[in-house]
Amino acid sequence: MPFDVDWVDAFSNRAFGGNGCAVVHCGASLDDATCMAFVRETSLVECTFTGPSEAADIRVRYFLASREIPFAGHPTVATVAAMRHRGLIGDGPLTLETGAGIVPVEVKGTTVSMTQIAPEFAVHVPPEIVAAVGGIDAADIIHPPRFVSTGLPFCITVLRDRTALDAVRFDAEAFRAYLDHLGVAGTDVMEPFWVTQSETGTFARLLMAPPSPPEDPFTGSATGAMAAYLWSEGLIDAPRFVARQGDGLGRPGQAQVQVLGPRDAITGVIVAGDAHVLMSGTLLL
Repeated sequence: MPFDVDWVDAFSNRAFGGNGCAVVHCGASLDDATCMAFVRETSLVECTFTGPSEAADIRVRYFLASREIPFAGHPTVATVAAMRHRGLIGDGPLTLETGAGIVPVEVKGTTVSMTQIAPEFAVHVPPEIVAAVGGIDAADIIHPPRFVSTGLPFCITVLRDRTALDAVRFDAEAFRAYLDHLGVAGTDVMEPFWVTQSETGTFARLLMAPPSPPEDPFTGSATGAMAAYLWSEGLIDAPRFVARQGDGLGRPGQAQVQVLGPRDAITGVIVAGDAHVLMSGTLLL
């Protein structure tokens, strides 16, 4: 059975920048095993599968190589860009049905702006436990790490500078101890999202556990969670900034970010970025 497929580099306006995602149009009815096998075939972090929705303009399913997840940022940008590339949508507003709820999107040319849901703030994690996951000193963490979700949970961890950020290396044994501390077993997600601030915005990294690739070039869902954390904790003076990620991988990506609402009552986070359709073809199953 044939399915149209687009490979899109999200959070970049050029080929081989940002983070890649393969979008399988009309593939939401495929079984989980097939979706995960397709992700493994691409060697990408995530792929999306679209279908009709009774609650929104379109339904989007998000898959890692190991499981389905409720929401992801760069695949959302990629999915909408792929739909526009095929003439399925035009500029203007759009709503997506995701596992994390309805996500409003605005399309303008190659730029996609998504409004992530209001953040959920969860547990703090001791700095020494988080630091061990990245193989760095706990003193490099300058604010209490905390789990935040705007659709997918991440442990937001603020580091003192780019030197500390660049030094982060994934320690699998420490990651297992970190999951034990959280009381979570058998997962390959929930890794720390490492971020540092600059005069122009933020730089971040996400190192991942197998079977995902070792590092994510740009993480839109974590960017939304990180923005909510920085604003709520008073670590940024204004709710708008530029988020950057992927420089160390040679795949620089960036997003324009805006936190909505006051620090103590955030209603959502807008994460906007460009996308470049790299390849189009047909998946034969």
